[in-house]
Amino acid sequence: MSMPLDRSWIEKHIPHHGRMCLLDEVMEWDASHIRCRSGTHRLPDHPLRSHGRLGAACGIEYAAQAMAVHGALTGGESARPEAGFLAALRDVRLHVPRLDDCDDEIHCEAVLVAGNQGSALYEFALQSAARQLLSGRATVVFDAGYRAKKT
Repeated sequence: MSMPLDRSWIEKHIPHHGRMCLLDEVMEWDASHIRCRSGTHRLPDHPLRSHGRLGAACGIEYAAQAMAVHGALTGGESARPEAGFLAALRDVRLHVPRLDDCDDEIHCEAVLVAGNQGSALYEFALQSAARQLLSGRATVVFDAGYRAKKT
């Protein structure tokens, strides 16, 4: 499936709202991947800025939000987990020192490598125009806090 979804839709389906919702649009998606775009990296009041700059590692949050949107799109209402948490990052490569000096929009892509009801493994990459910004793999664990409270 592929349909553009705007920021309003995204905010209704992930835990991040207001300025902390970093994605502007879902450009395309299907059962195994998602591609989003954002211009929020250029905002002077970006919530992840530190000392006047937005470091490249902050791109991991863009990827995590894309993964959350992908889960919302593919999980269905009854199967959607209450929460997901980044449990591990592997092979993260920062190709630039910062994101806020990218003039073009950021495109974030996440590909589902494997997953089940309890966790998912994604490969992710961020680009601006033809320039690679960062890439890596992330393991997401679903409902970990919720399950811990019940035991």
